[in-house]
Amino acid sequence: MYSIERIYIDGQFVQPHGQEWFDLYNPSTGDVIGRVRLADAQDTEDAIAAARRAFPAFSRTSKEQRIAWLKRLYEAVFANVDRLTAATIEEYGAPATRAGWGARYAAESFLHMAHTLEKYSFTRRIASTEVVMEPVGVAALITPWNANAGFICNKLATAIAAGCTAVVKPSEMSAIQTQIVTEALHDAGLPAGVFNVVTGRGDVVGAELSASPHIAKISFTGSTAVGKSILRAGVDTMKRVTLELGGKSPTLILDDADLEIAVPLAVTSGFQNSGQACIAGTRILVPEGSLQDVIRLAKEAVSAVKVGRLHDADSAIGPMVSQRQYERVQGYIRRGVEEGATLVIGGEGHPDGLAGYYVKPTVFADVTNDMSIAREEIFGPVLCILTYRSEEEAIRMANDTVYGLHAYVISSDIDRARAVASQLEAGRVSINGAPHEPFAPFGGFKQSGIGREYGTFGLEAFLETKAVLGAVGLKPQ
Repeated sequence: MYSIERIYIDGQFVQPHGQEWFDLYNPSTGDVIGRVRLADAQDTEDAIAAARRAFPAFSRTSKEQRIAWLKRLYEAVFANVDRLTAATIEEYGAPATRAGWGARYAAESFLHMAHTLEKYSFTRRIASTEVVMEPVGVAALITPWNANAGFICNKLATAIAAGCTAVVKPSEMSAIQTQIVTEALHDAGLPAGVFNVVTGRGDVVGAELSASPHIAKISFTGSTAVGKSILRAGVDTMKRVTLELGGKSPTLILDDADLEIAVPLAVTSGFQNSGQACIAGTRILVPEGSLQDVIRLAKEAVSAVKVGRLHDADSAIGPMVSQRQYERVQGYIRRGVEEGATLVIGGEGHPDGLAGYYVKPTVFADVTNDMSIAREEIFGPVLCILTYRSEEEAIRMANDTVYGLHAYVISSDIDRARAVASQLEAGRVSINGAPHEPFAPFGGFKQSGIGREYGTFGLEAFLETKAVLGAVGLKPQ
């Protein structure tokens, strides 16, 4: 049994003031595997105070010094990749391949930002004006449970690159992963207070960070509902806010696509991270005349997907993270049937031979865009097949959503795919299965968020722009 009894403030592991304990579960079995002591508002204030004390000196460090620290952070986290992978399998239920990728990605986030910083200039000239990019201040970094280590490391890497100090509030459901990451970050030897890690509930720690006048910037990844509450709470102090929120991403299979390739690709996109991904392509839009072929191929593709046995290299789908999430997904599957969609494969209940929080990978056909399963973020391995009669109708359907985080286009004609991509209301569009690009901006249109992460765009979200007029080439009057 794990017992996590410390948080990290001002360069030290300390006992929280908070008294609440939170149980940790193994999603594969549903068994309690440990507990974590949660921080409270007082702990949050202490962490903010530590970050404030560290900010004046850290904000004046050189770009070269911060690059060196980022590389040390990379080395420290990378040295713990195996531990982090094992914890992600046990605590989150990720298949081994996904867990290993996520652990390496967490470490590499620091290296990616170091490379971004090497090419970035904090000063530029516009006519006779010197424009200076300065760190915004103390940043609050609030991360979700579906890729806990990666979000902690990416957000922290960006804050450090900008010269900001930070208070991290990770999900309480990911405390084992957080402990490993925090120990690694501590080993990198940054100055005390530059980063602080305070594990606690969103309505306690998150609320304190959102309202605090001493937090200048919030970077949050999570649900749209919580993102809206953070935005409201930050208005009084005019916080700078980056929100990466929910999605209901479309996958457009154009009529020139090879269905034998396109349908398995669409299924893989929809089931990434066991369906617990904001970017998952859960709405598959197909030509009306191809529906029966798509249904056949989707059924074949899903039947071949390996569920469970997380340590097997070919396992693709693990359990949902919690009993609550399991029940949420079951409810949507039930609702899909009630709304009149046709169940192609899957359905309610556990897959054969599996318990815990596993759900059956599920595909619905005969879905219309007004059904709740087509409009609401399910956050599980549940896909909807919708049909269109023309390319124009497909684009309208794809954009007929409150979300706009990600979209996918599959076509044999790259120019046509690019033309369709240009009309989609999404922060990122992937053509023909193009993989993640860590230097390209990431974020959403509409209710999928505000602002961008990654690379130069992510870095500048932690900077303020100052124009110094008359600093260049002018003499006193």
